[in-house]
Amino acid sequence: MVHDPLRTPGGDEGQSPEGGGERIAKALARAGVASRREVERLIAEGRVAINGRTLTTPAIRIEAGDILTVDGEVVGDAEPVRLFRYHKPSGLVTSHKDPQGRPTVFQALPPGLPRLISVGRLDLATEGLLLLTNDGGLARSLELPSTGLVRRYRARAFGRITQDRLDALKSGVTVEGVRYGPIEAVIDKARDGASGANLWISVTLSEGKNREVRKVLESVGLKVNRLIRLAYGPFALSTLPPGEIEEVGPRVIRELFSDLIPPEDLPKGDKPKWSRRAPVSEKRREGAGEAIVSAEAPETRGRPAYKAGWARPKPKPPGGRPPPKPGARKPESRKPDSRKPGSRKPDAERAGKTDISRPATAPKVRPVKPSGSPPAGGRPPGPRGPNRSPSPAGRPGAPRKGPPKGGGRGPRG
Repeated sequence: MVHDPLRTPGGDEGQSPEGGGERIAKALARAGVASRREVERLIAEGRVAINGRTLTTPAIRIEAGDILTVDGEVVGDAEPVRLFRYHKPSGLVTSHKDPQGRPTVFQALPPGLPRLISVGRLDLATEGLLLLTNDGGLARSLELPSTGLVRRYRARAFGRITQDRLDALKSGVTVEGVRYGPIEAVIDKARDGASGANLWISVTLSEGKNREVRKVLESVGLKVNRLIRLAYGPFALSTLPPGEIEEVGPRVIRELFSDLIPPEDLPKGDKPKWSRRAPVSEKRREGAGEAIVSAEAPETRGRPAYKAGWARPKPKPPGGRPPPKPGARKPESRKPDSRKPGSRKPDAERAGKTDISRPATAPKVRPVKPSGSPPAGGRPPGPRGPNRSPSPAGRPGAPRKGPPKGGGRGPRG
């Protein structure tokens, strides 16, 4: 399906069903145009053309150089096989369109994904892992019981039963004329009540018939009120949140399904093309845009609204300083120097010059008393000098006692 400008519109209208090539319905489905049934409807409405000629039947095979158009637009090449894990919540129909108008799985998917189809189905009330792919051939191969992919479920049921009765399901069971293959069911948790017991049961099977788990457990007297698919073959639900989708890496697809996918349709590379947690998400881009706007116009940024449970911030004074505590001492403010800058002279310069505006005064000299003169109002000096105190306690030559125990200096002489 490569657009060849040298190809004339009057070429052959594809090949006959007996020839080689790929059926047109499958080719358009792999290109992401629509499902095979939808392609057949488009052909019946005359909206599909090959090499310029409108098709009237889907029983046509195409070659590598044929030009396919839908509503006048050239259809590109089919992209490589891609596979996704999706955590389906309850309440969604596994279909592209629902006649009753109920919400569907594909309506709940985020934008930016290719056209996908589901591997099997999960009913309206069932939740858990759902595999999605863009290749119908891979989806069909993974659904077949001959592939041997094991499905694991966890069911919450109401009723009373023993493990021996559940072990009988390993040989298969027939319910309402439908034969179901071997099923392994194990009681994980049981809680008895007045009118019955609530059970958690792990169920493992290799088929995917319509409502198989519910019908089989109801045949042994259990009413399933919740059903979760935990794994599909090598893929597990793990910690994927409800409603989230994650793409399987190309390397994993090559290692697991190289025998189910043609070599030309195998994906290349190691990293998936789509990721919910992209390096720069839309939310972060919006946040960056808001930051740029607030930086350009800071006056337009308002304070966030207070919510219950938040700690209220302390009010700030207009000057930016916290208010002084009661009883605290105010810091002393230093008076500014009223002199003009440069009028103050260095100390060394002021030390060598004398201020002539003031009269010089002589320095005060303290008179020195002669050593031989008696002190005013005192006793004459003793034989050893005027400042010699007599020996205490009347003993000549005895050392003076220290100050009294009360502190301070003792009386002199």
